[in-house]
Amino acid sequence: MSQLSATLTGLRLSPQRVTPIPRGDVTPFFGLLQSAHRRRTSQIPAGSLVCPPPAPVLAREVDPGGGGTRPRLLGHRTWGAVAPAPWWHRGTLRVERSGGRCTMAATAYEHLKLHITPEKFYVEACDDGADDVLIIDRVSTEVTLAVKKDVPPSAVTRPIYGIMGTIHLVAGNYLVVITKKMKVGEFFNHVIWKATDFDVLSYKKTMLHLTDIQLQDNKTFLAMLNHVLSTDGFYFSTTYDLTHTLQRLSNTSPEFQEMSLLERADQRFVWNGHLLRELSAQPEVHRFALPVLHGFITMHSCSINGKYFDWILISRRSCFRAGVRYYVRGIDSEGHAANFVETEQIVHYSGNRASFVQTRGSIPVFWSQRPNLKYKPDPQINKVANHMDGFQRHFDSQVIIYGKQVIINLVNHKGSEKPLEQTFAKMVSSLGSGMIRYIAFDFHKECKNMRWDRLSILLDQVAEMQDELSYFLVDSAGKVVTNQEGVFRSNCMDCLDRTNVIQSLLARRSLQAQLQRLGVLHVGQKLEEQDEFEKIYKNAWADNANACAKQYAGTGALKTDFTRTGKRTQLGLVMDGFNSLLRYYKNNFSDGFRQDSIDLFLGNYSVDELDSHSPLSVPRDWKFLALPIIMVVAFSMCIICLLMAGDTWTETLAYVLFWGVASIGTFFIILYNGKDFVDAPRLVQKEKID
Repeated sequence: MSQLSATLTGLRLSPQRVTPIPRGDVTPFFGLLQSAHRRRTSQIPAGSLVCPPPAPVLAREVDPGGGGTRPRLLGHRTWGAVAPAPWWHRGTLRVERSGGRCTMAATAYEHLKLHITPEKFYVEACDDGADDVLIIDRVSTEVTLAVKKDVPPSAVTRPIYGIMGTIHLVAGNYLVVITKKMKVGEFFNHVIWKATDFDVLSYKKTMLHLTDIQLQDNKTFLAMLNHVLSTDGFYFSTTYDLTHTLQRLSNTSPEFQEMSLLERADQRFVWNGHLLRELSAQPEVHRFALPVLHGFITMHSCSINGKYFDWILISRRSCFRAGVRYYVRGIDSEGHAANFVETEQIVHYSGNRASFVQTRGSIPVFWSQRPNLKYKPDPQINKVANHMDGFQRHFDSQVIIYGKQVIINLVNHKGSEKPLEQTFAKMVSSLGSGMIRYIAFDFHKECKNMRWDRLSILLDQVAEMQDELSYFLVDSAGKVVTNQEGVFRSNCMDCLDRTNVIQSLLARRSLQAQLQRLGVLHVGQKLEEQDEFEKIYKNAWADNANACAKQYAGTGALKTDFTRTGKRTQLGLVMDGFNSLLRYYKNNFSDGFRQDSIDLFLGNYSVDELDSHSPLSVPRDWKFLALPIIMVVAFSMCIICLLMAGDTWTETLAYVLFWGVASIGTFFIILYNGKDFVDAPRLVQKEKID
């Protein structure tokens, strides 16, 4: 009780007001963060969870909303001190510590059949012993539960592998189902699947009720929906909660384990959460609701020194402030960072389980970098926004979820990236939190001229911090041996290429320590010396880089030759050049559609079929068509004058100069008005592109 008293003293709380709660009685808490993207609140939704590492001191407080109690976080052990919890809770307390083993969660149905009639969709559960049938009325949209005998024999039947959910478009509601899947692998006796194909089924039997404009809009919205579904990287399991780390799952109560996969899921990583909103409102149909993760998962059975172990890499992409490279930067008013990804590396050996978690996310201040036809638009820091408010919200939530934060900022210390680095450093200093450490490492400067060996400078700098953060380890008896005390939060401008290189190096160092502790590696053995495993490791991290890059930037990652081979190559430079040009094209001429697609899929934009004005119709002024035509004509005339010389060289030179100056001048006018020529989002503006 002395440690508890010390904690309470550090927080200026009275021990006399505290009543202990039995170990393992952990009230789900994470819904606080799940709802934070909508509002700052002191209400904690049922079916939520938090398990900040290490096992945090939680408390129960009297719920002013009426009756009962609710959890409250007291604080974490900081870098040598005790930090109070953030702004979320105040009140009368009882104390608890989270703990307990992870047990098998309630499952979703794995084997399904879809029966279609003109009036209804029937989704039949075909698992052993199952008799449930989900009925969706195509006219009233009502969702009910029945039994197999209620399925009409005249229905058209097809197998499906999961329900993504429903979405409302101009023509009405659509049902989205998984029609193909691929087995990724198994771990802890759970099968992990990758969804590879989908089908979008209209509730309506005809489109005759739509006008021509509505038909065109509905067609475009369907194309947006299918564009997101065609993006590689949707994963699910019917028996395992993929949205939580091993450490979060280990700190849960038996009550939490009995919840459905949908109720217990971390909503940051449920990409079909908006599509499942109708099913989520009816707990009796939750076994038909399948939370789907977006990101990357790979699993490998490996062997070192004749000892076999499973090595898993999982990247979970947040659906809060999700979007594409140049249109979604920084943070929003609730502190959600763009391109936030939680990456977990897992080892399973002889019943022992170890994991190491890292995060990445855009620089957490209000800034933008809208495309304008320039190869690299200048980032713009918002001069009127309250940066500290959003910054503090971001790190308050990160500390609650993960514990200590070691920020590794990899942006340049000169040029257009310099103000962002300076602002980030200033914000950390102003916050003055004992839970946060800041490290600025100019990646391009330190590694110029192919000197990638200099990355060891950064690794040596953070080695002691990494040892202090540790990793999560559970032995074969289910006992927690060590907790991960915090995470490295890495970022560059895009949180892709430079970030992935550093994360792979930090993960290797943690894996080295884990395998030595588990007895897979002998004392003194280096992971880099294990050629067969090194090939698996490097390729997996390069594949992870490509997946994250395609989902955010639209192309494969840069610098993956170093991740795959451990050195920079000339071929890698050529491929980086190709991907950079491809990024330029997509970022300027197709990313508006991609951003609209994501906003539609995630529910950031809701279709209103009664809206007389089409949101997809954006008027263009004369410059949009006239200037490109003038430039093409002028450039063509310049080439013709060169090929068809005049009577004298002075006449030819005059024509060439005239048309050349005309084409170049028009080009610079287009560049000056670059924002008018790029493909910009049409559905959701807000602060995403301010």
